[in-house]
Amino acid sequence: MCHNKLKRSIIILMIVMMGAGLFAFEKVGVTSFQFLKVTPDARSAAMGGATSSMNMGIYSIYSNPANLVDVEGWSGDVSYVDYFFDVQHQSLALSWTREGISLGLVVLRADYGDIEETTVEALGYLSNGEFNPGLTGNVFRPGAQVYGLSFAQKLTDKFSYGIVAKYAFENMVYVNKSALMFDVGLLYDTKFKSLRLSAAIRNFGSQIQYYDYSYPLPQTMVIGLSGNIIGREALLSISQQHRLTMAFELVQPRDYDQQYHIGMEYALNEILFVRSGYKINYDSQGLTLGMGLKWKGINFDYSFSSYKNLPAVSRFSLGYNLSK
Repeated sequence: MCHNKLKRSIIILMIVMMGAGLFAFEKVGVTSFQFLKVTPDARSAAMGGATSSMNMGIYSIYSNPANLVDVEGWSGDVSYVDYFFDVQHQSLALSWTREGISLGLVVLRADYGDIEETTVEALGYLSNGEFNPGLTGNVFRPGAQVYGLSFAQKLTDKFSYGIVAKYAFENMVYVNKSALMFDVGLLYDTKFKSLRLSAAIRNFGSQIQYYDYSYPLPQTMVIGLSGNIIGREALLSISQQHRLTMAFELVQPRDYDQQYHIGMEYALNEILFVRSGYKINYDSQGLTLGMGLKWKGINFDYSFSSYKNLPAVSRFSLGYNLSK
């Protein structure tokens, strides 16, 4: 009896926390720590980010930690994002799951590349007659890091929840800032075919002050839905060899109007994967594509994200699962 009351209390508390976060999302023009908005792993990016309700294995630590309870044993991931203008993102994640309890670790790093220092004092003509646009000869390499610990638990055969506590640090050379923040997620497996529902809030924390102004973190609230159209426990067509999963997310960011993610994943014998997605109501993002290969517990994933008036972004992920 006490155990059931505890489960209900946890579920109610998580829902209240998410509801409070959603109603606190007043619109602002600028948020801090923009690097947190970059999707780290290739599988999620290939599906347009619509993965909070899906069994993503170790990748769930980025989208919805409640899903971490779905994969038993040890799991790991190393991901790399070749972002714009020499900016690179790397991430490492580890998790251990047994009997409905999951513990995890995540580390992310953003490298903004080399930036040459310029000052007004150095602006002008040199002794040889060449014009100096202000270069001092000094080179800076700003960046950011995130360190996180996760905990997830399956409360019933339908409900699970997860929390990631993250410490983020951004080095902008002249200004260094850090913050503690949380990702909180819920998953509801309806047990009707393969239909799953999710809710998650990401980057929940206090504002960051830069000089005389404070800016909120890029908090985001998502509600997701997914299911197999073709495959085992499919909504339309049962197949043991083929699987086609469709996913949808409603996204409420802190600094923009409501957005939508649509994703699709086709699997052949759960070995070869083809993915696509689309992001709606974004200034520059849109179509996403990707593929994956899984063999003997090792999976390799690649994604391609297109942008308007900006270079395309590629992501690479290498993961491993050692079941109990």
